Amino acid sequence: MLNISKSIKALDDLDISDNLFHYDYNTKHLLSLLAKNTDEEDVLYLSSYRSFEGEVFENYIYEKLLRYAEQSDEIEKFILKGFHQNKEKSNPNTLSISEKQQIVYRTKSREISEFDAMFITKDKELYFVEMTLVKSVLKLKKRLRKKKALLEIIFPQYEIKALIILNEGATGTKQLPDYCKVWLTKEFSAKNVLEHIKYPHAKKLEIKEKITSEKMLEAHSLKLHPFRYYNTMTWITKTLRSHKKHILDMTFLMTQSTQRYHDLYNKFYIGYMSVAEAKELLSLDENKYDANQRVVVAIEKKHSDEIVLTYYIQTARKKLYLYSFENEVMSKETKDPYGITVTEVFHINKAMDGSYELNMANIKVIKKLLKDKFEEKKPS
Repeated sequence: MLNISKSIKALDDLDISDNLFHYDYNTKHLLSLLAKNTDEEDVLYLSSYRSFEGEVFENYIYEKLLRYAEQSDEIEKFILKGFHQNKEKSNPNTLSISEKQQIVYRTKSREISEFDAMFITKDKELYFVEMTLVKSVLKLKKRLRKKKALLEIIFPQYEIKALIILNEGATGTKQLPDYCKVWLTKEFSAKNVLEHIKYPHAKKLEIKEKITSEKMLEAHSLKLHPFRYYNTMTWITKTLRSHKKHILDMTFLMTQSTQRYHDLYNKFYIGYMSVAEAKELLSLDENKYDANQRVVVAIEKKHSDEIVLTYYIQTARKKLYLYSFENEVMSKETKDPYGITVTEVFHINKAMDGSYELNMANIKVIKKLLKDKFEEKKPS
């Protein structure tokens, strides 16, 4: 059993030397606020400090987990990051270390997921770790689902589980999935680290203390199942639309393996509409778009497992708008120009020929299919 140690629970830092002070922290904004004598109760200060404190907490827990893993009979492999691992180039389509020294899985151009820590037990369980200072973990659930799905795809030889490390008083832990194990520590403070950053010469630091053990592995050394993000996405789109009789292959969509991919991608692209066809649905002004402008249609998996339709309009390579509906009320948002959705829509748009065009009659049918399937899956 992986039970929390007394040392981690009490946040005892006697065994980690001065390692916590050797990490790089993103404190430029926080220090600028301090230089302006910003009140510590000011919203800007609180937001900046909490972000910094979360960074410190992650590094603290990682240091403690290194030592926990070294001593644990349950843990066989532990993935190194930060200054504990050799600097390697971040490799595509595998686990590796990012420029920020985090454990990541990335395609050629984008990071798909980042992991705070990762280890493997003697029972062939692969744990990914989330350590956070948030008071409610309900927003974690969507992120956990995506990470678990990715790891199940690339590491089918392991049972994927999650270790969630929080401060006492965090709420929502009983609503986390069964694959999550929760550790609660006493309340954490990063004030000593902030003091060191403010006055770096006030204390002479001990050198970095590194753990040497056969258990400690570089991220890229783990053998994984090949996975091509965009190739798989295109294959799913093609298969969803390849049924001879139906506009959408619901049987394929609802298989366990396809739903695992849905957890990872969150959305599948199923076709496109013309602006003229979608103008009433999305309140579009045709005069603002080129004649060949497409409205890409996707089916998105919500946290409740309900699958709904969403719409994307990409007017330039880095300019993408998302249209979605909540209780029949439409909202429009601009997507991150450097996010993976921008690249996904650009990629899938090129892959879809005229056979993928949809009209409003098709949209109504798809809506009904998705709604009926969700109602069918609801517990009676």
